[in-house]
Amino acid sequence: MRYSLVFHAPEPQEGGSQPSAEVMAEMQKLMSDYADALYSAGVFIAAEMLEPQQATTTVTRRGGSVVIEDGPFAAAKEALAGVFVIDVESRDAALAWAEKFPGTSYGVIEVRAAAVSYIDGRWVQP
Repeated sequence: MRYSLVFHAPEPQEGGSQPSAEVMAEMQKLMSDYADALYSAGVFIAAEMLEPQQATTTVTRRGGSVVIEDGPFAAAKEALAGVFVIDVESRDAALAWAEKFPGTSYGVIEVRAAAVSYIDGRWVQP
């Protein structure tokens, strides 16, 4: 069964304090080690770490016409920072991997099962 480990973290503040280069390098190593562990266990599907919300462009078709705007959909203290998609036997297995996610030291992981997945050219329900 596929699960998304959806990572939410505080947004970097313009002009505010930022993590040091050493802290960033350590977190990048921890994330790489985590992704390697998922891959080695045979459960890794995909991972994406996202740019800050300031780099966001939103697209909507509300009201019948397409509107494209710079900036996030909603201002929030924490924002979507990344997603890891894994394929594991159970919710408990997904939670066990989420517990190991290094970003939980400063953010939150939301564990969500896939309701339907597009695999090999077709939609599949678990």
